[in-house]
Amino acid sequence: MRLLLVEDEKKVASFIKKGLEEEGHSVDWASDGKTGFFMGLDDVYDLVILDVNLPNKDGLTVLRELRSKKIITPILLLTVRATIEDKVIGLDTGADDYLTKPFAFQELLARIRALLRRRGEADSPILTVADLSLDPARRLVSRSDRKIDLTSKEFALLEYLMRNEERVVTRTMISEHVWDHSFDTETNVIDVYVNYLRKKIDANHESKLIHTVRGVGYVLKVV
Repeated sequence: MRLLLVEDEKKVASFIKKGLEEEGHSVDWASDGKTGFFMGLDDVYDLVILDVNLPNKDGLTVLRELRSKKIITPILLLTVRATIEDKVIGLDTGADDYLTKPFAFQELLARIRALLRRRGEADSPILTVADLSLDPARRLVSRSDRKIDLTSKEFALLEYLMRNEERVVTRTMISEHVWDHSFDTETNVIDVYVNYLRKKIDANHESKLIHTVRGVGYVLKVV
């Protein structure tokens, strides 16, 4: 999944970003509220982790303004404020969950999984293209009822292709969603991962689903 982290404390942000990337997520980081707001307007994120105490624009204002712009991306608030009143204000402003600092990283992961699962179940319980099936909530993939084991990046890439069935996606579009904004688009990593997927998804099937559009990118479709 692609996540946006808005956190002004560099050490905290680095710790969270590194941990989430080790879990297979792509993480973009904004160090102030104003930057976080403009990045949050981009409809590429699966979840936003938003600190309340931010320079330039505080987290609650960012949250309020994003919701006013009809941004429905799940938002998890981080704050040192622990009172019931603070939590109520945050949730009433539009947050989907609230985590008080300091927190255990495993708890952060659990809350992120719950929010992503909730969104996945609401958006589309199971994605299907022909005999290929992907369950975002349970992170399961199968083709012709045969389970397929994928790495985190392979899963994210396949989910993105399936959500854009019959739509040609460029390498830039893939890098922006599956990798982070600092990804070097000049490398051939995307092509390598597409080949990994082909070996696992298409290799033993007469009908191929992943296709190359020369000079443009890739498309997943039934031919």
